[in-house]
Amino acid sequence: MSIFLAALLAATLPAAHVAAEVTDPVSIVDQAARDRGNLSEVLVLGSAHLSSLPENFDTARFDPLLGRLVDWQPDAIAIENLDGPQCDFLRAYAHVYSDTAETYCPDPAPAREALGMSAAQAHREIGELLGEGATERPASQRRRLAALFLAIGDPNSALVQWLRLPEADRIADDALTAELVQTLAKRMARLNEFSLIAARLAARLGHERVYPVDDHTGDIAGHPIDEETFGKQMRQIWDNPASAERLAAYREWHEQVEDGTLSVLEWYRRLNTDEQARLAMKSDFGAAAGSTLPGNAGRKYLAYWETRNLRMVANLRQVIGDERRVLAIVGVSHTPYYERYLRMTSDVELVDTNVVLEID
Repeated sequence: MSIFLAALLAATLPAAHVAAEVTDPVSIVDQAARDRGNLSEVLVLGSAHLSSLPENFDTARFDPLLGRLVDWQPDAIAIENLDGPQCDFLRAYAHVYSDTAETYCPDPAPAREALGMSAAQAHREIGELLGEGATERPASQRRRLAALFLAIGDPNSALVQWLRLPEADRIADDALTAELVQTLAKRMARLNEFSLIAARLAARLGHERVYPVDDHTGDIAGHPIDEETFGKQMRQIWDNPASAERLAAYREWHEQVEDGTLSVLEWYRRLNTDEQARLAMKSDFGAAAGSTLPGNAGRKYLAYWETRNLRMVANLRQVIGDERRVLAIVGVSHTPYYERYLRMTSDVELVDTNVVLEID
């Protein structure tokens, strides 16, 4: 900025406002959005990965948590899954992303074969059907939508359609083969945050889908690496008192949730405290950032993690769009990064998770 322009600003604007604009011109946009009001609200819910729960866990115990989230009335739900187009990309570039698609992506081939459609064709039809804006749909259409979502690699949105069907209508037909029905039945029985929380919540709210926003294209940040050396150094980095404290708390809560002495709602309240966020940063990413081990394993790890979270939040910002109130369900270690990067946007206001989850 020229000296003349700085002087002109100083003469016409309050000093604090001038300083903000001089150092960060985007603050002009932030202020304009705040002056307009009605910012898009985002609630970031950090979750444990629920696959570690015992197979016989009573999933009805999630109902109080779901009740609080229903009361908040999100317009859309974003989840930590990869979308179908990215999975297709990862498969096409498997020479760069070795085993990534196999690890994180469902197989859309059976649904594409059953429908006789490509992913793009299925995506187009989903857009056309959902663009009609119907609140009630024939069972046959919901079954077709479930098959279409499976074909684009979005099984959790397929599950939303399945859950919105009366149990008597959860059957195979021309669009949804017996094999695909089995796929949905298995997914409905899974113990994970997408089946137990996101899909069930979306169905209760009358949503048509959930939105996968995860990203693994940044896994190559910091490469090349020697896997053996990198793994050894990361174990050294994670071997610290903060990690031990965090792991002990997680183990204790997990045992209490399993034996019923800790409610699911209280578990999620503990997972989402500021104290736990600070402990996660200190034990994991802070330890990596401060590491001086030769080979820069910590910095390589940090490059991957920051790249991934930046792209995840960019995907989430796309879901938010121009007005949506969005619930973002993500692994608890992501939440501080989600919140930091969301605060960088001009048209988003973060909601306090613990206010929403407050116990009466």
